[in-house]
Amino acid sequence: MHIPDGYLSPSTCATLGIVMLPVWYHASNKLKKTLYVSRIPLLAMGAVFSFLIMMFNVPIPDGTTAHAIGATLIAIILGPWSAVITMSVALVIQAIVFGDGGILAIGANTFNMAFVAPFVGYYVYRFISKNALPGSKRQIMAGAVAAYIAINIAALAASIEFGIQPLLFTEPDGTPLYCPYGLSVAVPAMLLAHLTVAGFVEGIVTAAALKFIAIQSLDAMISQPKIGKEA
Repeated sequence: MHIPDGYLSPSTCATLGIVMLPVWYHASNKLKKTLYVSRIPLLAMGAVFSFLIMMFNVPIPDGTTAHAIGATLIAIILGPWSAVITMSVALVIQAIVFGDGGILAIGANTFNMAFVAPFVGYYVYRFISKNALPGSKRQIMAGAVAAYIAINIAALAASIEFGIQPLLFTEPDGTPLYCPYGLSVAVPAMLLAHLTVAGFVEGIVTAAALKFIAIQSLDAMISQPKIGKEA
């Protein structure tokens, strides 16, 4: 889902970067008000988790690869605004250090994966898991479904950004200046990869992580020393 440089026009990249500025500003302000020292390692772990999981690419039917992003899991655990920051950090490092995603396209990639995906996943999860017991099957399934939906909505956003390029930016003879594939090609191509493979990987990873966290939390409660009256 990482968009490389050259596929989106500079104006498209700039527009999405400008859209992300108030998002980052608001997310930073939210963190200043709610961030405790004990949560800083969780933020760092969230960024590392997102960074690592995006490095594992899975083959898909059309001959390319796709990957999970971890956005919904981070949003569930830390909140969507914290997910904006952690995902953005991971995506910026990937672009600058590893060339995974373009430098000019950072605004577009963070819009799709660090803004759209966390918020979609978080609120879908909240809706499905309402009143569910912690660690229950419904809560775990809610995480899986939310993650599946979120990554596909993010992929849809990316495909639209690709698909509008030939409509807006062409040479005088009609030759596309940037992405040559219109919406009729870009949308099915992106969604095929994520509906059939990446979405399931994202859902499975999210469900497994939530189950693991629930088990660890239960074990911690059981192992707590009980305080009682001495005989």
